[in-house]
Amino acid sequence: MPRDPNSLEEDNVNPFADPKKKQKDLVAWEENLKRREREIKQREEALTRAGVTIEEKNWPPVFPIIHHDISKEIPIHAQKLQYLAFASWLGIVLCLAWNVVAVTICWIRGGGVKIFFLAIIYALLGCPLSYVLWYRPLYRAMRTDSALKFGWFFLFYMIHICFCILAAIAPPIVFHGKSLTGILAAIDTFSDHVLVGIFYLIGFAFFCLETLISLWVLQKVYMYFRGQK
Repeated sequence: MPRDPNSLEEDNVNPFADPKKKQKDLVAWEENLKRREREIKQREEALTRAGVTIEEKNWPPVFPIIHHDISKEIPIHAQKLQYLAFASWLGIVLCLAWNVVAVTICWIRGGGVKIFFLAIIYALLGCPLSYVLWYRPLYRAMRTDSALKFGWFFLFYMIHICFCILAAIAPPIVFHGKSLTGILAAIDTFSDHVLVGIFYLIGFAFFCLETLISLWVLQKVYMYFRGQK
């Protein structure tokens, strides 16, 4: 079907035939962009005045899942203590991850599938709950000097320490204690499989080290809190 000659002429129109119109469009686009930037800035300032902090997820750098920026948000005199508490949180994550590895080996060697599922539950619940219940409250307490958040931290951090002590001992309460890599479970597994016993002993060492670090953090945070009052 033949095309309309007028349409052919429109196709051949030079797009730069009206530079003034192009310039006006560009100016209008720039003004619209600046207006949007001002609106966003005004909303951010309003949220800041209202006490609402916008927390952008930035850690870990490869796959950000939490907001964490000690160097910019925590006072300089409290940064060392916050880094120590952060090491404590990473420590419990490492302990629970190693616990899964050791219990998995024990399961493969005939330890039963129930202890494997329990180890998975400990890791899936322990890692996020430890962050939500005591590390994030401490982070915000350091940033705002909130006595309520400090109290929240002390409560759940003591529960965390009790769990670490329980895990380091692993008494034969749940499935003979083999769902946790404590000293009693390590001694028990040594009689059957030396390799499993070695993995459990390493887990026992991790939980002991985490307990010591946690007690140190608790003492330091309490001294800091008393000094802020």
